[in-house]
Amino acid sequence: MIKKKPQSRKFRNLIWWLMAAVLLSSMVGITIYGTYLAKRIDNRFATRRWNIPSKVYSDSTLLYRGQTINRALFHSKLRRLGYRSVDHTPTHRGEMRLSQSLVEFYLHDFKAPFLDQIGFPVRIKFQSNRIVSMMNEETGQSMPLLELEPEELMLFFGPARERRHLISIQQVPPHLIYAVLAAEDSRFYEHHGVDFRGILRALITNLREGAIHQGGSTLTQQLAKNYFLSPERTLKRKLNELLIALILEFKYEKDEILEIYLNEIYWGQKGSVSINGVGAAARFYFDKPVSALSIVESAVLAGLIKAPNQYSPYLNKSRSHKRRNEVLQNMYTKGWLDEAQLQAAIPRPVLPAGYTGYSRQAPYFIDYLTHQLATLYSSEVLSSLGLSIYTTLDTQVQEAAEQALKTGLTRLEATNPDLKRDDPDKKLQGAVIVMQPKTGYILAMVGGRDYGASQFNRATQAKRQPGSAFKPFVYLNGLDEFNVTSQLDNRPRVFSIDGRTWQPKNFDKSAEAKISFRRALATSQNVATVNLAMQIGLEHIVNTAVKFQFSTPVKPYPSLALGAFEVIPLELARAYCVFAADGVQPYPLSLKEVVGENGKVLQQRHANIRRLISPGKAYIMNDLLRSVVTEGTARSLKNLGIDWPVAGKTGTTNDSRDAWFVGYTPNILALVWVGFDNGDSLGTTGSRAALPIWSELMKAIPQYVSGDWFHNPPGVVRKVVCEDSGKLAVQGSCPRPVAEVFLENQAPTTRCPLHPPLSIFEKLWKGVKNLAPPS
Repeated sequence: MIKKKPQSRKFRNLIWWLMAAVLLSSMVGITIYGTYLAKRIDNRFATRRWNIPSKVYSDSTLLYRGQTINRALFHSKLRRLGYRSVDHTPTHRGEMRLSQSLVEFYLHDFKAPFLDQIGFPVRIKFQSNRIVSMMNEETGQSMPLLELEPEELMLFFGPARERRHLISIQQVPPHLIYAVLAAEDSRFYEHHGVDFRGILRALITNLREGAIHQGGSTLTQQLAKNYFLSPERTLKRKLNELLIALILEFKYEKDEILEIYLNEIYWGQKGSVSINGVGAAARFYFDKPVSALSIVESAVLAGLIKAPNQYSPYLNKSRSHKRRNEVLQNMYTKGWLDEAQLQAAIPRPVLPAGYTGYSRQAPYFIDYLTHQLATLYSSEVLSSLGLSIYTTLDTQVQEAAEQALKTGLTRLEATNPDLKRDDPDKKLQGAVIVMQPKTGYILAMVGGRDYGASQFNRATQAKRQPGSAFKPFVYLNGLDEFNVTSQLDNRPRVFSIDGRTWQPKNFDKSAEAKISFRRALATSQNVATVNLAMQIGLEHIVNTAVKFQFSTPVKPYPSLALGAFEVIPLELARAYCVFAADGVQPYPLSLKEVVGENGKVLQQRHANIRRLISPGKAYIMNDLLRSVVTEGTARSLKNLGIDWPVAGKTGTTNDSRDAWFVGYTPNILALVWVGFDNGDSLGTTGSRAALPIWSELMKAIPQYVSGDWFHNPPGVVRKVVCEDSGKLAVQGSCPRPVAEVFLENQAPTTRCPLHPPLSIFEKLWKGVKNLAPPS
């Protein structure tokens, strides 16, 4: 008999050796691959874990006792800031109650280099639109000042368009952690990344139900899938998910994994923007920081993770309510809620905060700001580094400017049907710029009547003729040789320009041969202005345009005096700032500060000014331009409700293609332009087209209207002169004495030659006549 036992043993040994080799190779392969995955995890966590879009903010708003504000715009601002109306005294951050004479709101927390604010309840009492008192309702103390946090204007999203607000695990209340674990992974603190008991339980439940009702993935596996892997459903991806989950649990603490998970997970959708992370979800659904979430709100958020859109309280309250109660029941079963807490929570309704879709506020301003930011940061940086960008924009002024332009253009079309166009590309257009003249801060910018229809920013990109709005710069030059009472030649002349003749004419057909310097500017006399420019020298006018930094070419033609060249509206507004800022020119600023995620200030912009003219000349120009409003082409402002001191100038171009008004006080300057993009005639003037828009804007922002006027600087004197001769008035003789301002070295020193002093007998006779009763 042949024995085969030794051969059989050899075969079995070979099988065992092969199996051992395969197992060893697999272990080596898994170890190598696991090392590769671990390295990948380390590399991912060593760099930025998430792209955080940069936020653009408006300027903060200062409120003080005695201030007059537009209540409607203020209420609108509070709503944009996320304050929600309640019918009780506000007790939580973000709540407000409005009544006829009171505004009560609980301030949000806000942290910025210029404002580190912990929220507290505020009570503001009004008398009409005037703030009578402000009180901290927490302390009962009166407040003379209150700084309201800036508004979020926009976010610089990357291609993924994810909104995320990072939080630390220390900021998360325990009941929110329990709610998430109850909803997604109740054995999170017991397993090591893969819960085999949970997988078996889910498998049995799904087989019994005949459908997939439970998943076996742990919270760590979900993180592995969402953070490291692509979404396809393959065996390879599932194996990678298991391996990464095990490595994560080996390398990181449970709380660190949970923190990353809470910041990563998808929580819903706001239009085209995805809400990622519990920080953004708390703001989106309940307008609260994570730390302020209640048990009920935490259960709502935890219930969303399974299917955010299906259980969204915005899209389906009943499903959201049912899912929330499931989470609460699981929390109770696990001992994370007691009976009293459960019974109190179950009947509570699901009450999300409500939201409006993303809309770009001040879109023309944001475009201008973005162009400036592009010189500092790439689009990748702006969409990923979570910068906080603080601007000069005053949202109440911006809203008022947008509304004034829209209403003004609509009114113009209604009263002048010829201006109405059906084609959106050919509609009547306008632009508004509002600045602080001394700082150059741009408070508002409107580059057209409808950003959706046209993104062309007429405030910064259009090149239009300023017309009579340029005349003040001619008269500024005239102050070197003339004073405000000098008599100018107002007789028409014919000029030869490039072989063609040109003769300026006065709009009011004035035939006065002589007119005073002041009245010529106030009533916008074309003939006197051109004659003045020719007498000064056109090269001086060109030099002034260059000095005031008009970037468009300026040629020394007589028509230059009437603004027959192109300017950019923002440059014209900046030029007028020189008068309002006592002779210094500011650089237009839209950006104030850029702050990194860590709170460090990366960029800080301060007012950048340079002196162009003396304070004395600036004061004289302000006084002259005040006459435009009191007795000249802008005198209709009084009928439009402007009853405080204003300086300004209207502008109308040849064939009425452009209508302007630039008006200002010591605190604020606003420019309005109206016209057609294709240069069609308006058939009207700056005083009829642009001036009413300016007045509506100013009446809507009373907080900027103080009634203050410019202070008389050294080197400027006041003298009583005869209006006929411009010389010192002779008391009792000159029929029209008037107080005038002069540069000290140009003040008249001789008495009026037209009206010599009365003799003693003439004075007696004049006295007798004054005593005689009227006939």
